[in-house]
Amino acid sequence: MVDLRPVGYVIGLIIAALGLTMIVPLLTDFLLGDANAGAFAEASLISVTAGGFTAIACQNRAGRSLSVRQAFLLTLGIWMFVPFFGALPFLIGAPDVRFIDAYFEAVSGITTTGASVFVGVDDLPAGVTLWRAMLNWLGGLGIAFIAMIFLPVMRVGGMQFFRTEGFDTFGKVLPRATDIARELFLVYALLTVGCMMAYAAAGMPTFEAVTHGMATIATGGFSPRGASFSGYAPQIQYTAVAFMILGSLPYVRYVQLLRGAMAPLRSDLQVRTYLMWIAIAVMGVTAWRLATSDQSAEPAFRETLFNLVSIISCTGFGAGDFSAWGAFPATVALWLGIMGACSGSSSAGLSVFRVQVMFSLLSARVRQIQMPHQIIALRYGGQPIEADTVDAIMLFVGAYVVTLGVFSVLIAASGVDFESALFTSWTAMANIGYGYGAILGDTGTHVALPDTAKILMILAMIMGRLSLLSVLVILLPRFWQD
Repeated sequence: MVDLRPVGYVIGLIIAALGLTMIVPLLTDFLLGDANAGAFAEASLISVTAGGFTAIACQNRAGRSLSVRQAFLLTLGIWMFVPFFGALPFLIGAPDVRFIDAYFEAVSGITTTGASVFVGVDDLPAGVTLWRAMLNWLGGLGIAFIAMIFLPVMRVGGMQFFRTEGFDTFGKVLPRATDIARELFLVYALLTVGCMMAYAAAGMPTFEAVTHGMATIATGGFSPRGASFSGYAPQIQYTAVAFMILGSLPYVRYVQLLRGAMAPLRSDLQVRTYLMWIAIAVMGVTAWRLATSDQSAEPAFRETLFNLVSIISCTGFGAGDFSAWGAFPATVALWLGIMGACSGSSSAGLSVFRVQVMFSLLSARVRQIQMPHQIIALRYGGQPIEADTVDAIMLFVGAYVVTLGVFSVLIAASGVDFESALFTSWTAMANIGYGYGAILGDTGTHVALPDTAKILMILAMIMGRLSLLSVLVILLPRFWQD
């Protein structure tokens, strides 16, 4: 059997730390004279107490060692149990909010999906608005850390390709993980503060700049405004585009940049391909919109750029009525969302890296048909790709497509129309959070979904966030055998 104590120890510490972060929205509501401050005080006390007791109960034999199986359980446990405590301020502060809705909102925040069941977010207490943004921000930080430290060693979806000497920090003990975490936190914080300052300089109100800054860098999508970025000045929307792209690049490159090495970021094949995809998609959809409507060039370009970057980066902010653009933009957006952004970022989807390897494999197989006796080695960025990495990527892609289809069918079976079921399962698994389809109505929220569909979306958000296979592998009986 797997020893769960090291897992419980880390999860307990994280829950206690989450409780301490609730002091920030608590003070916000207290200083503004909002009675909702009491909800954060109670939620903070419960979280710190529960997390502290869990850590104490598991600490004696926990040590600092984690096996790979324990790492799988830890990643799943974080995204299953931590949202329960993240939902407490919603439950305590608003008694009419049901548990399923509060948990949905917290899971959506921590997985950086950004799908919401709250209607009238403009009227939420400042502390709740800030907490939603903090859930995005904390979730994005955790995802970036797991992508750099855990996934390469867990060999999920081909991520072992990034297990290089400079960043192979796992092992049986994590002596270098603390150093990596410190550098990652510094990069993440600098990007966040820079985004906040850029929003404020562009004319966004201070509180909105703070909350949007956290959600943007996390590619989370929670906005303090029901209209998201619609109605903001063009310079604010362009600022958001820049930081959504920055938030969806590999954080390992930022850490290398912090160490003084700019060449890896500049020469990264994944980054260059990602930017090229954005350029091609934006030019194509903008040209289509100009040819099929009487809209002027700059607004058409800006809205297209904003929404497509928001989707491919898996952020989920909106500007303009995207659902009214027609079938072609929606199809392009669907494929961009499935492909996603860069591996090693807080974004989800298949990732640019995996799609590139798939195309390389397809090209190699076609050439091998023409020259059956020639051995064609797959390479990525000048480095050879091991066969087990290719197998892991193809397994991941196949499982992703099948799981997406299963969730679409199950959500449709819960009473949701086909279009809404397809887009809902897609935006949940890709952690985009876009509200699209007839059942979502004019609110753009997911409050109208049946409870069964919400539960399925919660599962899809968690599975999409944890690269799918890291969840499925735990269901295998062999995983639990010594």
